Parts: sequence; C-alpha cells; structure tokens
Amino acid sequence: MDSEKETSREEIADSPLFKGDEALRLVGTQAQKFNEEYNRRLRNKLDKVIIPITAAVYFTQFLDKTSLNYASIMGFPVTGQNYNLVSMAFYLGFIVWEFPTVYIAQKLRLGKYLGVNVIIWGIVLLCHAFANSFHAFFALRFILGMCESCVSPILISIISMFYRKNEQGTRIAYFYAMLGFTQVFGGFVAYGISFYNGGAMAPYKIVYYLLGGLAILVGILVLVCLPDSPVNAWILTEEERIASLERVRDDQGGTENRKFKKEQVIETLLDVRTWLIVLATMLTDIPSGGLTNFSNIIIKNFGYTSRQTLILATPSGIVEVISVVVCGYYSDKKGERMLPVIYATLPTLLGVALMIGFNDSGQKGVLLFGSYLIGSFGSTLSTIYAYNASNTSGYTKKLTLNALTMVFFCVGNIIGTEIFQPKDAPAYIPGKAAIMVLLSAQIGVAYLLRHINVKLNIKRRAIIEEIKREKGWTDDDVQKEKERRAFADMTDKQNVFFQYVN
Repeated sequence: MDSEKETSREEIADSPLFKGDEALRLVGTQAQKFNEEYNRRLRNKLDKVIIPITAAVYFTQFLDKTSLNYASIMGFPVTGQNYNLVSMAFYLGFIVWEFPTVYIAQKLRLGKYLGVNVIIWGIVLLCHAFANSFHAFFALRFILGMCESCVSPILISIISMFYRKNEQGTRIAYFYAMLGFTQVFGGFVAYGISFYNGGAMAPYKIVYYLLGGLAILVGILVLVCLPDSPVNAWILTEEERIASLERVRDDQGGTENRKFKKEQVIETLLDVRTWLIVLATMLTDIPSGGLTNFSNIIIKNFGYTSRQTLILATPSGIVEVISVVVCGYYSDKKGERMLPVIYATLPTLLGVALMIGFNDSGQKGVLLFGSYLIGSFGSTLSTIYAYNASNTSGYTKKLTLNALTMVFFCVGNIIGTEIFQPKDAPAYIPGKAAIMVLLSAQIGVAYLLRHINVKLNIKRRAIIEEIKREKGWTDDDVQKEKERRAFADMTDKQNVFFQYVN
C-alpha cells in the first residue's frame, strides 16, 4: 500500500498522525484476527454481564421517573398546578444538566460515573418520603432529573463500544424493553398498594422507600460490575480485550476518547441528520409525554374504576416490550434503522383512529384494543438510539448527538403534557388527533433519514473506487487503510470508509 508503514503500538502515544481512541494503545493500527467461534463465545460472555446490568438500570430509571404518577393517587401532598410544576421539575433538571453530564462522563470511567449517579438518585428518592412541601419536592425532582440525564447516553456509548453495528439494535432493545415491563410492574404494585389504608404512613411514602432502596442496590451493582470499555473491562482477559476491540474495528465506530473536541461538536450541529434526529425524537416524545400522563385517565373514561384501570393499562406495556424486541431484532437482521420506526408507528395510528372512531360507541373492547395498539410506537425511541449508535463516529460527536437527543426527549415530554387539555375531557379528541398528525409526520422524517444514508453510502462507495484507481490499491489495501483509521477518533464525515446503517 504505497510505502506507508503501519503504526506500531509503541508509536501510538506519540504519533502526530492520530489523536485517537484509548483502544489504539492496546491494539495499534493493524488488525489481529480471531475466528468467529471465538468471537461468538466472547459476545455471549459480554451479554451475560452487560445486558442484565443495563436492563436493571433502565428498569430502575423509568420506575423512578414515573414514581410521581403512582404517588399522585396515593396521598401525595402536592396537587393542582403545583403538582404539574413538580412533574416538570424532573425534565428541567434533565435539560439543564444533560450537556455537562455527558462531557463530565467523557473524562471519567463510564460505569463508575453511572453507578455513582444511580446511588445518588436512590438517596434522592428516599428523601421524597421525608419532604412535605412544594419547594422540597420541586428541588428533589430537579436533582432527580439531573442524576438520570446521564443514563441513556452512557448506555448507548457502552453498547456501541462492545458490540458490532449488526448487534447494537437488539442489545439496545433489551434494555429499552424494560420501559414496557415497568408499566406492567408499576401497575400491579400500584394496584396492591391501593388496598393499603395508610394507617402507619401515607401510601406514597412506601413507593419512595421501595424505589429508592432498589436504585441504591442497582447503583452498587453498576459501580462494581459494569465494564467501562473494552480497553479495561474487568470481565475480560487481555486477549479477550483485544478480541473485543477487533470485533468492532471494521465498523469504524471507534470506542472512547477522553479529549473534548470542539470541532466534533461543530460538525454535529452542522449535520442535517442531527436535526432530523432531533425532530424525530420530538415527534415521538410529544405523543409519549401526553400518553404517559393521560393513558390511565383515557382508559378510566371508557367506563372502568380506578383499580380496574391500573390492571387494564398493563397489557400496553407487554405490547411495547414485544414491539421493542421485534423491531430491534429486525433492525439488526436487515441492517435497517428507520424502516422499523415506520412499521412500529402504523399500529399506533390504527389504535388512535379506533379510539376516535369508536369514542361514543360504548364498545369497551374495541376502545381497549385501540389503546393497546398504541404501545407499538414505544419502540421508535429505542430504534433512534440504535440509529445514533450505528451512524455516528467520533467520541465527542457521539456524546453531543446523544445529549441533543435526550434534551429534545425532555422538551417533547414537556410539550406532550399540554396536548390533552381539561376542556377536551373526557374524550380528548383534539389530543388524539394531534397524535395522529405527529406520528404521520414521523413516518416522513424516518423515510428522509433513510434516504439520506442510502445516498451517502452510494457516494462513499464511489469515492473509494476512485481512490483505488488513483492509488492503484487492491481490496486488501483498502481493508488495511480501514483498519488503520478504525480507532483514530475520526468522525463519520471525516472517515470515507465509514458506512451508514439505513
């Protein structure tokens, strides 16, 4: 490959050519080969540790985030407009701290930073049981949002470091599916506590004791057991660490780099796909924000009691779990990210249409069926996470894109609480119609994102063919150059060998 020599491991630290990932110090720029059976065993070993822990974190996070919903029907002392402000405080803390937390995480070991945050939010949840004023609850919810803002960016980063692109959608789905399980678990827990008469303490305090204690235990588990990156994963031998990095080398996604790079932030902000992802996140989370707060009210208005509603709302969580796992598997199997978003949105549109069309029919079964179908679109954010993981290179760029995604996740949820207005009760037809409009637009945005990636890949393949002609390179030469660049912390735009997942 011309006269250019490979860079040795010893030369990496001082090389002016790359300011690359931590991985370069371990594996250098020349690939080492491991057979597929070895790689399969290694992946299974990673799955046994990473997947259960990331799932436990996400399960705990969503339970904690929605704890206020359960507390609200169990004697929570803040009501009316103050309750709405306390609810919003979580998202305000999330937004304010999102960018600082991801850039702090960049400088530290991800697993340790995440574990400390989980333990702190567990303590904050326990403090909810001792608070008794609006100001105290507002401050606690604000801090809770700050602590939880690091979760998704860190989990996505860990998945993207340890797994190949054609494995990431499924692994992200495994932890994101916990969102559906929490709906089922939380519904039954709330149902059980609803029979408690509150003699010893207010029922809502029990919720905070249980969830706070659970979060602290999970935080300790994360702190002790979750690997930070393939470079220093405690569960792997040195050979397995090298093999883990070689598994993902060809994807060109890189691993971690602790240097903040302003130019990667600028590139993220100038990339049109960034703002399409932001828009797709908003179009998902405005409906989600409304339905998270009002789904039980909508089902109750079909003609059920409060206790019946707690149980009848749980199947939508099962629908969401199925949708998340199926779409995650499909996205990896077919090498697609945006088509699963479209497929998951269609049943939701049907479900909302049924609830509008049969609103005054008195047919509870049809209305319930429609409400359960709505759970299918819960997989769209999971697929957006997978899109970010598979289509972004450059560690600072990855963190910036994930932070933007989560900021607008919060903005969408805040706006979503306003689409169901009291004047539209009990049917909330305008809110349901707004969801149909937003999700229809989501289909268009998903198609556009896919179209852009297809065009970019065609253009890159043409550029590579041109390089081969100009330099007289063979396919082996191209592969060597790919291997040389894999952990150089180049962005996807800088690295012509990076291929996007549609």
